[in-house]
Amino acid sequence: MLHELRIQNLALIDTLHLDLSSRESGLTVLTGETGAGKSIILQAVNLLTGGRGSSTWVRSDSDQAAIEAVFSLAPSNQALHELLAEHGLQDEVSGQCIIRRILHKDGRSRLFVNDQGVTAKLAAELSSHLVNIASQHDQQQLLNARTHLDFLDSYAELGELRQNYSADYQSWRQAAEALSKLHEREANREQQHEFLRLQVEEIAKIQPQPQEDETLIRERDQLKSSEMLLQSVGAAERQLNAAQDMLVEIKKKLDQAVLLDNELTSLAERVTTTGFEVEDLAALAAKYLADLPTDTSRLELIAGRLADLKQLQRKYGPTLEDVLGFAEKAAAELEVLDTMEEQIRRAEKEEASQLRRAQESATLLSQARSEAATKMAAQMEAELASLNFPQAVFVVAVEKPEGGSVETLRPSGCDEVEFLFSANPGEPAKPLSRIVSGGELSRMLLAMKCLLARRDQVATVIFDEVDAGIGGQTAEAVAGKISELAGHHQVLCITHLPQIAARADLHFKVAKQVEQGRTSTGIALLSEAERHAELARMLDGEQASAQTHAYVRELMARKSRSADS
Repeated sequence: MLHELRIQNLALIDTLHLDLSSRESGLTVLTGETGAGKSIILQAVNLLTGGRGSSTWVRSDSDQAAIEAVFSLAPSNQALHELLAEHGLQDEVSGQCIIRRILHKDGRSRLFVNDQGVTAKLAAELSSHLVNIASQHDQQQLLNARTHLDFLDSYAELGELRQNYSADYQSWRQAAEALSKLHEREANREQQHEFLRLQVEEIAKIQPQPQEDETLIRERDQLKSSEMLLQSVGAAERQLNAAQDMLVEIKKKLDQAVLLDNELTSLAERVTTTGFEVEDLAALAAKYLADLPTDTSRLELIAGRLADLKQLQRKYGPTLEDVLGFAEKAAAELEVLDTMEEQIRRAEKEEASQLRRAQESATLLSQARSEAATKMAAQMEAELASLNFPQAVFVVAVEKPEGGSVETLRPSGCDEVEFLFSANPGEPAKPLSRIVSGGELSRMLLAMKCLLARRDQVATVIFDEVDAGIGGQTAEAVAGKISELAGHHQVLCITHLPQIAARADLHFKVAKQVEQGRTSTGIALLSEAERHAELARMLDGEQASAQTHAYVRELMARKSRSADS
């Protein structure tokens, strides 16, 4: 149930607080002149459900707009509790769900659930368990036959069956795609196999080693300079050996001097250390000379080897490591191609198995839809009868393509569902888009929402001007139906019909005011006297007659009589 709605700096709204915490169910209506800002309030709720936002909705003198709704959670709404727990969003202390959205002037937007950031997709999924909005957009959905299947599945509570089918369908599609790719590869298998074999053999023939090119380049450079290196490093080695002999003599003299003055101990120790260092340097120089390649006849062999390696690098990778990796991958691919026939047999078996499962799931779903269609049609006719369609015919046509071929399987099943309607006796039922007027469509949507509301666990239902195109006795019927729904749900209704507004348990008036040159939208809870005045305005404008006020009293008395009965 929606307890509170707070809006700040959204379009014409400076600050607005809608407090509904006084009632667990019942009918709350919002009335006001056209353009007063009622639609802004509905838009605020839509933003909390993950709807698309815009920076232009932020009030012109503000940097950001904020919308917050506080919902209480029914213990029986297990799906919602599980969803909150899955994402770590539950509030164990208050047992509430607080959804907040911030719109920034620069276009940024953030959504929060119980003070934790969430995606618009998750907010939409959560809010679908909290509030159901019936608007003129939903009326247009009724005219679109592609949405009728979803309405039927919601009515029949086929969510689990549909999820099972969807999982089986996706598994089959993946298996079919894998099989298709294998067949594509099979068509070019011989060509691919020969091409890969030649590549593997080419690399194997040369047998490159990691970083071999770097080692060869270094050897080549040393060979080209070997004579100069022998001379330079050889001279350095001889000088290091001479220096080592000299340091030995220096050390002997300092050891004698230390006997006379021990302050020379540090100097003698440093000479000893230097001697060791010079000895190591001489040994390194000797090793370098011993390892230095001098066979210049290898230069031609090295050049040829480097040319072979460079050719591999141009074909298979910038480094020899890449070349070796390519060879390993190509060899593995050859193994796959060698076993292609066996893979195809396994893939065909898997595809056939997944197809059977998907077809079985589709059959179960189709049977459930067919059974539900008859019940839904009967219950819709009963709902429509209470909305001044006493002899309406409503048909839920479920068609399943014959043959059960693969082509009939779609993400939603194999059924095509369309609602057919006739308001007049003797007239055949026809598709809604061909016969339904605006007023008929409003009542049909109301009947549908009432039918679905009894089956789902959403506590709050919002109607946005579902009274469009109706009046007179039909308006009374619509008012009664909404009031009936409000007996077991929290219903919010934005309306221009006094017949509906008179049934309200809470009546708020939305109005614009101008303060200090700025226009803003506000909302106020009406007292009984104020409600009387507002109903009179809705009926007859600001100059309501005595007869109008008498009719208002009759409307309000009808609510009392309805409550007593």
